[in-house]
Amino acid sequence: MKKAFYWLALFLACTSAVWGQTGDTATPFRDTTATIKQEATAISAYDTIAATVHDSLTAATHHSAAVGEVDTIAIDLHDSAHVVDPGIGTATTINSSQSAALHVVQPDSANVPVRPAMDPKYGTLLNDDPAYNPKYPVWLPAARVVLANGVLWSVDRYVFNYDWSRIGPSTWRYNIRKGWEWDNDRFGVNFIGHPYSGNNYFNIARSHGYNFWQSFPFAVGGSLMWEYFGENTRPSINDIINTPVSGAYLGEVLYRVSSSILDDRTRGGERFFRELVAMILDPSRGFSRLTQGKMFRVTPYEVYQKEPMNISLNTGVQKVNSLPTSNNKFASGGTNAILDLQIDYGDPFEIRSRKPYDFFRARMELAYGYNKYIISTVNGYGLLTGKTIKENRLLGGLFQHYDYWHKNIFEVGALGFGYGLISKIPTGVHSNIYSNILFGVVPLAGNNTRYGPDTSDYRFYNFGGGLEAKVEETFNLSNWLDLGFSSFYYWIHTYDGVPGNSHVMIMQPTVALKLVRNTRIGFEQQIYHNDRYSNRFSSIHLTRTQQKLYLQFFFGNGKRKDEYH
Repeated sequence: MKKAFYWLALFLACTSAVWGQTGDTATPFRDTTATIKQEATAISAYDTIAATVHDSLTAATHHSAAVGEVDTIAIDLHDSAHVVDPGIGTATTINSSQSAALHVVQPDSANVPVRPAMDPKYGTLLNDDPAYNPKYPVWLPAARVVLANGVLWSVDRYVFNYDWSRIGPSTWRYNIRKGWEWDNDRFGVNFIGHPYSGNNYFNIARSHGYNFWQSFPFAVGGSLMWEYFGENTRPSINDIINTPVSGAYLGEVLYRVSSSILDDRTRGGERFFRELVAMILDPSRGFSRLTQGKMFRVTPYEVYQKEPMNISLNTGVQKVNSLPTSNNKFASGGTNAILDLQIDYGDPFEIRSRKPYDFFRARMELAYGYNKYIISTVNGYGLLTGKTIKENRLLGGLFQHYDYWHKNIFEVGALGFGYGLISKIPTGVHSNIYSNILFGVVPLAGNNTRYGPDTSDYRFYNFGGGLEAKVEETFNLSNWLDLGFSSFYYWIHTYDGVPGNSHVMIMQPTVALKLVRNTRIGFEQQIYHNDRYSNRFSSIHLTRTQQKLYLQFFFGNGKRKDEYH
């Protein structure tokens, strides 16, 4: 197994060299060979370095060190080596019984990086450490975006043999000459497929050291390239909006969550598991880590920003009263097995400066059984800019919204921007009311034009835009009982489709009772109502319901006492 690992590591190193991302361009460290000296220059805070050698080396570092160059040091293990910490004036002794190689962090005397600012409340980084996460030249992520489109097109053309993938100079000229149109792709393709593609473009740049705003143009560029040259159909108006904008929401959420999973200080099985899960969540970042050498490096301290994060996981059953003849009779419809995930990232009530998505909420629902589509809900919002108006009480700011509802009852997709307030009102020693009120403008939305969702291979939904409002209220009583009410309102004016306006309301009252420490049993009633006023046809007033019974498992940050915002 060790030999297989070493061959894999050699292959990855060669891959990194081909990409030109190893060495000084990728990281402030380089591998050289030297002999350990009794006094190492400017190494800080190494308390212990234990070396155990059996044809390979395992080195553990337990304190912070000044950032510098990594030197591979040959050790005569018949003697003892000393690493001096000039910051505390003591030496650490390394004892071994045979020769081996150690990776010791030494500073670059010409340019010693300064550690980023730390959050005084949680003791975590407020930014990714730039010494370990440098910003690469712009051509490199741009080339990666082109490569990603090329690989995707090759799969579409030579594996799936899609008609629209048959492209060439004639189709490119046609697309450029004819210009933009609203496309006829299915709802899921346009409102979850394209945003996911945008997330990949976005995170190519993000994983090359670019921040949120700097990464967005790469998503736009990747989408433009695909629209003009990746398909033989005309470029799509809805795609050039939805792919980069909603892709930025999904991309930053996945980047932040994967950062919370990664830990470059770890080794062995734990390291493998962290890298695997992070790569599944964020493949673009995973591939970047592979080619940059980050996947196998070991750092002496944390190098990624990690905000406090709470996770709620619900599993249970859902009854969907979707048939017009059911009259919404309680629990009369089809049955789904469901798995819900909610992530609350960041502390909204901490006084501090904020970057985009230092606070966000993300939800996803998977449904299997009666529902035709497994991914039935993805929605949430992230703070773009704002401030805590009152410590431990109120946050206000500008938010980005993403909503994807794809159920047997209805279909609604929307992206939006607007102002919101996140508040906490204490009502007792261990009781609080959490209130989130948000309003936004919706540049792009889609909603079904039939009594049910789009079940064909063609488009039966409108493209439009308008306004949205969200209200989320939770009364937490002594951490034993949660009473909640969420409502989502969308006013959608049709751009393309059946002319008219739709008023869509989704309401979700919930109750959850604590069983044991982090486990609750809960019930949710969902009510969907749509008033559709058409310029050509009679008005439609539609109401559908569904019920959900679930077990909830809560995983929270120990320092972050609030379970809900």
